[in-house]
Amino acid sequence: MIKPSRRAQKLMAAATTPVAVVAAGALVYQASYAAFTGQTRNSGNEWATGSVRLTDDDNGQARFRVANMLPGDTETKCIKVTADASVPSTVRGFTINPVTSVQGLENRIMITIIAGNGGGFADCAGFAPLQDAANGVIVADAPLSMVSQKNTFETAMGGWDVPSGVSSRTYKITWEFDTTGMTQAQIDQMQGAKTGVDIQWEMRTAEPTP
Repeated sequence: MIKPSRRAQKLMAAATTPVAVVAAGALVYQASYAAFTGQTRNSGNEWATGSVRLTDDDNGQARFRVANMLPGDTETKCIKVTADASVPSTVRGFTINPVTSVQGLENRIMITIIAGNGGGFADCAGFAPLQDAANGVIVADAPLSMVSQKNTFETAMGGWDVPSGVSSRTYKITWEFDTTGMTQAQIDQMQGAKTGVDIQWEMRTAEPTP
């Protein structure tokens, strides 16, 4: 048998060494990924706020604009308020922008506000008051000066708990120029007097439950 020369043996060793290294590397690569795996995912997480929208049917018109008023005059009209909420909310009515008079006319305009259903800005036909006294009669024959003190959401008149969705409530408002107990001289002093107030309804989302 012919034995390779020492030089040939070195060449053969040099040629086989890279193959052995590559093969060993392949074995290490395969061994490092030889494991069981598993995955799970909770997808589509997102957060969106709720919304509330409050409108009425006055079409930008004042509910009462009374000129040349006389002692004893009275009038009743309605306004329908509609709530559109994606979350439970509360609606309350209060006054803003009061106008006082030197003669104190605001003390002689008596206001009654009743909450119910049916009727609207055009007229009160079909209006039916709420049977719950706590929510039905909001103001009963109170002077405008007192009503004007209900001027924040916290001190507002009445309260209407609105579920999610669209719902409406009608408010029947009556005023009367009451001169009961006044002398003729006091009544005469009311000539040319003017008073007024805006009634605003506000909706807020319900307080979170502790």
